[in-house]
Amino acid sequence: MNRDRAYFLLLNIGHFLDHLFTLIFATVAALTLHREWGVSYSELLLYASPGFFAFGLFALPAGWLADRWSRDGMMVVFFVGIGICAIATSQAQSPIQIGVGLFVLGMFAAIYHPVGLAIVSMKWKNTGLRIAANGVWGNLGVAGAALITGYFIDHGGWRMAFIVPGLVSILVGVAYAWLRWDGIWEEHRAPRPAKAEPMAPAFRSVFVRVSAIVFVTAAVSSVIYQSTAFALPKVFDERLTGFAARLSDGDVATVIGSLAFTVFAVASLAQLVVGLSLDRFGARRVFMVAAVIQIVFFASMPGLRDGWALAVALGFMLGAFGQIPITDYMIGNMASGAARARVYAVRYVVSFTVLAATLPLISVVHARWGFDTLFVILAAAAAVIFCAVALLPRHLPTPESQPAE
Repeated sequence: MNRDRAYFLLLNIGHFLDHLFTLIFATVAALTLHREWGVSYSELLLYASPGFFAFGLFALPAGWLADRWSRDGMMVVFFVGIGICAIATSQAQSPIQIGVGLFVLGMFAAIYHPVGLAIVSMKWKNTGLRIAANGVWGNLGVAGAALITGYFIDHGGWRMAFIVPGLVSILVGVAYAWLRWDGIWEEHRAPRPAKAEPMAPAFRSVFVRVSAIVFVTAAVSSVIYQSTAFALPKVFDERLTGFAARLSDGDVATVIGSLAFTVFAVASLAQLVVGLSLDRFGARRVFMVAAVIQIVFFASMPGLRDGWALAVALGFMLGAFGQIPITDYMIGNMASGAARARVYAVRYVVSFTVLAATLPLISVVHARWGFDTLFVILAAAAAVIFCAVALLPRHLPTPESQPAE
């Protein structure tokens, strides 16, 4: 493998690990910790919320440091820092301690999206395919969290689900530093890019209107993504236990984790289909189809169990994962240069802050009404996305389309 391929592989592994670490606790809380510590699942969710706030809040300073020092240097900090933090979090003896550990872990997890994705989008020419492939790796991290954590719960305990990936991340960080050591300091000494040209007033008006729609859909999409990605192991624990017991020899947690992994992994392939469809059909049509898929399957989920619940869960995850690259695609087409970096940074902060606010929603809804009510809420959220996307112009404004001043 040449150095360029190794570079891209390590960046993809970083996206995998980023989503893996942020969702280990979801499976731990769902399958074992509520029994071990005598704390309800709904209460445990509240201790994870600060970590997701950190995931969003620290995206801006991470991008700022990367611009003024080195993107590759920040990636080394990400790999080593999140690995050490995961190992430390594994030693938590109380909900407060694990909440603190998840908060610091969220600080390091915040580095990847504004830094790693910036490298992917700027380093190579075939950006669309690279971003789609990188996105699949991130979704596999979501899937891997359920699979790996479920396995360690049955074979070694939940603490190993933090320790082993933590050691792997540190080793990957060492490999990344070795591969990019010269590039880190060359990047640090390189001149900073020039500022973007100001927008024409007419273009700015359309850009602001479309951006508002983009950020609304990004926020609502984050509610759907977080609710499904975080809660699915618990949903399966409640609705597929009998189904999982028939497939296992007692390792129910492993089977539930495997089923969640399968749904997440298959659904992640929707990103590739969406990526190929965006250039052909446009963001508006593709986004509306993704919203309709979610409305139909979320509305069908209440009351289902076993095989039907598994099939419908796959359906709504196809829509939830498929919509992920659409807002990034729209931002990438509308903005350029420094403006693109700023809009992406704001998009990450909005999305990841909403991720944190979603956990109290799941906690309250699950404790009072159960997951059936949550699925009704998510169907309504998908309907909001459909209505917002319908207001988009058929052709997005681009820097090239703005009138000359």
